[in-house]
Amino acid sequence: MEVNGVAHTFITASDFEASVAFYRQLLPFLGMRVVAESGDTFYCVGGRTGFGIRRPAPEHTGAKWEQFRVGLHHHCWRARERADVDELYAFLVSIGARIVHGPQEDPWAPGYYSVLFQDPDGIRLELNHVPGRGLFDTPSQRVGASLD
Repeated sequence: MEVNGVAHTFITASDFEASVAFYRQLLPFLGMRVVAESGDTFYCVGGRTGFGIRRPAPEHTGAKWEQFRVGLHHHCWRARERADVDELYAFLVSIGARIVHGPQEDPWAPGYYSVLFQDPDGIRLELNHVPGRGLFDTPSQRVGASLD
């Protein structure tokens, strides 16, 4: 068996309204469209994946996400073109998003190019572009490096 990509990712936001306001701008910019919205859920689909936001249980409202606690480390979308990373960066700056690092090359795969940013809860989000087949083009490429 071989999986066919990621069907969806859901996050739980400490401030649901602030997160929906952020993702209502970001996800359509990434080519995703809203397919479900209620008082507790905001869900978009595009690029063969879905991304959703859920309201927290009342006792967790206002809690903050911590990158190295158990759970989600970060979420990364794959761009079709390197220029898409630059385009997203300009968009993020225009909406006042918190940028962890602007577009840069990293050693994770040959030609790896990404922008890393945060949502209103501080959850790290990334868009990357890797040309060709990435790690599958270079079997000797180091795998398992730390992804801070």
